[in-house]
Amino acid sequence: MSDNLKGQKFTREAEAIILERLGDEQFGVAELADAMYMSRSNLLRKCKKYTQLSASQFIRKIRLEQAMELLKESELTVSEVSYRVGFGSTSYFIKCFREQYGHPPGEVGEEGFKEITETDKLPFFKRYLWPLMAVVGFLLVGLVYVLMPSSPKTNISDVPKIEKSIAVLPFKNESSDSTNLYFVNGLMEASLGNLQKIKDLRVISRTSVEKYRNSDKNIQEIASDLGVNYIVEGSGQKVGDQVLLNIQLIDAVTDSRIWGQQYTHEVVDIFALQNEVAKKIASAVEANVTPSELEQIDKKPTDNLVAYDYYLKAQEPFLQRTEEGLLEAIPLFEKALEEDPEFALVYADLAIAYYYLDLYKKEKRYTEKINNYADNALLYDSKLTESLIAKSLYYQHTGDYRLALPHLLKALEYNPNSSAVVQMLALLYSNFVPNTGKYLEYALKGVQLDIAANDSVGKSYIYLNLGNALIQSGFTDEALNYINRSLDFNLQNYYAPYVKAYILYAKNKDLQQTLTLIKKELRKDTTRLDILQETAKLHYFKKEYDSAYHYYKQFNDIRKSKGLEIYPQEDIKIGFVFEKMGFDEEASRLFTSYADYCEKDQSIYKPASMAVMYTHQGQYDLAIDQLKEFSAKNHFQYWILLFMELDPAIAPLKKHPEFEQVMKKIEDRFWENHDILKETLEEKALL
Repeated sequence: MSDNLKGQKFTREAEAIILERLGDEQFGVAELADAMYMSRSNLLRKCKKYTQLSASQFIRKIRLEQAMELLKESELTVSEVSYRVGFGSTSYFIKCFREQYGHPPGEVGEEGFKEITETDKLPFFKRYLWPLMAVVGFLLVGLVYVLMPSSPKTNISDVPKIEKSIAVLPFKNESSDSTNLYFVNGLMEASLGNLQKIKDLRVISRTSVEKYRNSDKNIQEIASDLGVNYIVEGSGQKVGDQVLLNIQLIDAVTDSRIWGQQYTHEVVDIFALQNEVAKKIASAVEANVTPSELEQIDKKPTDNLVAYDYYLKAQEPFLQRTEEGLLEAIPLFEKALEEDPEFALVYADLAIAYYYLDLYKKEKRYTEKINNYADNALLYDSKLTESLIAKSLYYQHTGDYRLALPHLLKALEYNPNSSAVVQMLALLYSNFVPNTGKYLEYALKGVQLDIAANDSVGKSYIYLNLGNALIQSGFTDEALNYINRSLDFNLQNYYAPYVKAYILYAKNKDLQQTLTLIKKELRKDTTRLDILQETAKLHYFKKEYDSAYHYYKQFNDIRKSKGLEIYPQEDIKIGFVFEKMGFDEEASRLFTSYADYCEKDQSIYKPASMAVMYTHQGQYDLAIDQLKEFSAKNHFQYWILLFMELDPAIAPLKKHPEFEQVMKKIEDRFWENHDILKETLEEKALL
């Protein structure tokens, strides 16, 4: 039987079994392997070979295809369809459906609905190192999940060229043996990693250059996309114990080679080869390399080449960040440690792998593993970027975000071009350790390293996150500009219309316009809890309490039934509305919940939250004292100015003789921070 026929037979049999168990949410990879009378590893191998998907991705694809048919042909609700096709969580079903088809399931069957083609689907969240992590932290507006920042001054393809800016393109595998690709990729990663340690260079991230692995674009076009002056390209092969590497550095402006060399080395000299390449490139562009940077470049990850080989083989599945990929990588890492028990980089990657395996799990299983592997990584190399990232992730895993920060800042000292570190810092300052100034600064630094010149969907989310970072610090016109670009690239962007509605409020102060735009988003997907509570809140700000109750009750009921601990900062508003409508018992529960939230809050917003609580309790002097304390805080979100005085819960405080004075101090503090931030970012050539 031909390979093609074997593939067709395999996929038909697998699909039939999945369809037979379609409604069983417990049916997964292990169950499919058992039903097909093969081992899990054999199933994974065949699935990858014949479908180019992991086994779990293939199962999910079949479920989502059936969901699309049900949505088109039946009157079932989104929730009913999600359970019929084996999704235990409707919100997770909506997320997966949107990633597969580029729009939420609630839009299917609507008038004017147009199915998204294959090329329009959303691959964005799977393409980046830290998936689905950056959070739009609206204190008074809610939480929106987006990813990765961009620059406020220029189009991505027009990022200002910095003199010593370099992109290392994926190396080509010249070997007839395709299994050597992992080794050639390792050469490229090592060259990239060594260059990233040099502060005098700007080195574009791996995720940004990956698009050009098989690109037909010429050097000047690629350099223009990435906003760099220099391109490094190479090819390599491993023949027995010999490594053959051809590498050249190209001046993208003149499209001329300024340095190039052919190397033939024994595999045992592989680290000397990698280090020499980095030094030659730095010298060719006249980069200043400090002694400490040189020390980091010269450091060998291991003396054991067998261990290094296992490490390289683990990288492709590890970087996929899927559960299957991580489970495939972990045994390879463990084999590397068997060969070299002091291999710091492997300890770090194991900690990172277990962090991602636990990331979205309610019950955390790997806390101790993450901590132990991170500690071992630091024990054997305390200056290694990955070691410091691993320990930071441990603290993020346990919710100790302030303890996570120093490790990332130290990592940035040793590796100033690490886009992963910059992204994580932007995330932490965006949401977990709120500071709008630092959030915007690291967002802007991030775009210089991770241009992310991918498809239109990717660019759309970059502009979305940038718009959010800008509006939080009061750059309204710039924010509106970039949120419009976000929608220009992808009208199906799930969050851009939501963020735009609030940016427009900042510009026009038209609450009804904002409500109309938010309700439009709610009609697209009535299951969205974020939009549901935003709709309620806008009615609340308009003092339309009966309408606010209608939406708040739906939100509150779903939140309680699902056991979700989300939007605790909104409980006083919800309680206020329930009290207005005569539901005193539930209102009391919500007020208690809000008081608990205030007690636990460690952010800069705690005094503002406490002020609202004291106002509701009638303790107006204490509320004013809290607002005075808040007026001394720096880099808080613009939404405080825009919505605090609209809040009915704070209205009684307006009669206090010091209220206007303290609110003026808060406003002055915000704009003082805004002006200083603008000047600082301009001095750093970020804005």
